[in-house]
Amino acid sequence: MLLSAPADPPLCLYQTEWCPASHRVRQRLTELNLAYVALPVPVEREERIALIAATGFDTIPVLLTEKRAVHVGEDDILDYLDGHYAEPVGATAHRVKAEKVRRRQLEEAAA
Repeated sequence: MLLSAPADPPLCLYQTEWCPASHRVRQRLTELNLAYVALPVPVEREERIALIAATGFDTIPVLLTEKRAVHVGEDDILDYLDGHYAEPVGATAHRVKAEKVRRRQLEEAAA
């Protein structure tokens, strides 16, 4: 089956790859099968000009919704997602697979 991305994903996530909270938010977006745009931000807060201009905040993660509402921080974002989107059938499979990969990475790092 060929999947295509929507022309205009309604959710924008300001995040970094090294941020554990950003990772958990991305994981939940995947579990919910939601299309989103991941927008990287600079490491240094004083360099996050685009983030501040778009949201008024300099911390991550930040989610902009389709209605341009701003949700800041992992807890606020996860509460929003869980309150507005139904969990699809495949969500559990994504969680199980992510946990298996995480365990494997930990085992490899310990070896």
